[in-house]
Amino acid sequence: MLRLTPDRLDELLERAREVRVLVVGDIMLDRYLRGSASRISPEAPVPVVRVTEEWRALGGAANVAANAVTLGARCVIAGCTGTDAEAHALREALADHAIDDAGIVEVKGRPTTVKTRVIARHHQVARYDREEEAAIDADTASRLADRVRQLAATADAIALEDYDKGVLVKLVIEAALEGAGGVPVIVDPKARGFFDYAGSTVFKPNLAELEAALRATAQPDDAAWMDATRRRLGCEHLLLTLGEDGMSLITADGEFLRVPTVARAVFDVSGAGDTVTAAIAVAMAAGATPAEAAVLANHAAGIEVGKLGVATVTPDELRTVVRDHASNPGRARGTVRINPIE
Repeated sequence: MLRLTPDRLDELLERAREVRVLVVGDIMLDRYLRGSASRISPEAPVPVVRVTEEWRALGGAANVAANAVTLGARCVIAGCTGTDAEAHALREALADHAIDDAGIVEVKGRPTTVKTRVIARHHQVARYDREEEAAIDADTASRLADRVRQLAATADAIALEDYDKGVLVKLVIEAALEGAGGVPVIVDPKARGFFDYAGSTVFKPNLAELEAALRATAQPDDAAWMDATRRRLGCEHLLLTLGEDGMSLITADGEFLRVPTVARAVFDVSGAGDTVTAAIAVAMAAGATPAEAAVLANHAAGIEVGKLGVATVTPDELRTVVRDHASNPGRARGTVRINPIE
C-alpha cells in the first residue's frame, strides 16, 4: 500500500516553487455563459437561457499551464493562435495567470480555438466551438519547433498536451523530445499523432484513446499487458487514466500500480486530464517518483472534478485531502496496490 504523506507532499510543493515547466500543445480559450432557463423556445425544442454571468478561462494546453502555475511552478507555453481578438483575450488571460507566452506563434487566417459553454443553473445545455483542426503548415511548424527547442533548454519538465487541433505535428513533437535534454516529458496524446511520442517519460492516454489506437481491449489490471503496451509505445512509463476507476501505472523498472479514484463527488469532468498532466509534470520536475506523481495527480483530479467547468487545484486543497487520507488509513480510496512484474 502506498500513500503520499503530508510531509512528502509539502516537500514536493516547496520544490515546485523552483521549477520551470514548458507546456506545448493546443491552446484554447474557454468562455462560459450562465443563467436560468424557465421556458422552451417557440422556435425550436431548446431551452431559452437568460444569461446573467459571463466569464473566461484557459483551456487545453493553456489550462495545463494554469494548473502548473497554481501548484507553484513557473510556466512558459508554446503553441499557435490566430491574429484575431480572441488571441488578444487569450494572451490577457495568460498574463493574468503569470504564464509566459514566449512560445506562441500567431498564424494569420487561422482562428484562435474558443469553446463557449452555455450553463443553465448548474447544467451545461450547449457548447459551440470556433476552431481549425487541420495540421499547421510546414512554415508554422518550423517556427514553432524553433521556439520549442529554445524554451526546452531552460525547462525542468515538458508537458505535451494534444487535443487533435493540428499543432502537435511530428516536427514539433520531435523538437520537444530532442530538446528535453533528460528532463521529464509528459504526454497527453490524441489519435492523430498517438504513436509519434516514442522516447517520452510519461505517456498518459485515457482508456478510450488507448483502445482506439491499439484496436484492442485494454487490460489495465494486467501488469504484463501494461508493460508490453509500454514497450510498444516506446515510453519510459505508461499511465493509463480510467475515469471513475482511477489510474493504472507501469514503470520502466516493472513496478505496477493501480490507483483507485479519490473523487468524492463528480460535478464536472471538464479539464480533469489537464490537471493530471500538470500535476505529473510539476511533481516529477520537483523530484517525485512516477508512483508519487501518479498519486498526487490522482488527488488533484479528485479535487478538480468537484468544481464547475475547467478549474485549477491549489496546494492548500491538495494538503487538505492528503492530510484527510493520511488520518484515515483504513479508507480504500487513496491507496494503491503495488505488484512487480514476475
